[in-house]
Amino acid sequence: MASWCSTARACSAAIAAVVLFTSCRQRELPVYKTVPRFSLTSQTGQAFDSSSLNGSVWVADFFFTNCTGPCPRMSSRFRQIQKSFPSAPDLKFVSITVDPARDTPAVLTEYARKFSAEPGRWLMLTGPVETLQNLSRQVFMLGDIQGDLTHSTRFVLMDRKSQIRGFYQSNEPESIQQLTKDIQLLLKEKT
Repeated sequence: MASWCSTARACSAAIAAVVLFTSCRQRELPVYKTVPRFSLTSQTGQAFDSSSLNGSVWVADFFFTNCTGPCPRMSSRFRQIQKSFPSAPDLKFVSITVDPARDTPAVLTEYARKFSAEPGRWLMLTGPVETLQNLSRQVFMLGDIQGDLTHSTRFVLMDRKSQIRGFYQSNEPESIQQLTKDIQLLLKEKT
């Protein structure tokens, strides 16, 4: 009986060590592709060049301001994540409209104010439909946006080199928790 207890304790200790080792390891994030340089117009009406994001960790999404479906929830999630990282000025948020005809810089400015977007940290961008379509489909791999304003509700996470490192469902709390953890991981990485 004593040897069984010793064996059981040894097995329990070994299992505990494996669990501890596994939980302490950092998650390896894949690199899907590098986002090429692009130009749009910001909510201030100024030209925006994506090279201004170099050296920052950033999260992108596609939305439109008069959406009554998922967009307000997506923007609320961005606001929540922004508040979770108050002392991380190198964490940026990029919201790109799929409705450039209505989402003028003035409209985007008001929308940014409504969701407490920190100036310089959370950007609302617009541009020509063809450019937006290319960004959604070819660059961020989120599918088409043309026509009926349907768009992906996923968030896309980029590292300091503008490499896509993850996709997250904006409507799933577990996915948002994982996004928050992955942001923390990327903020610790050096360029």
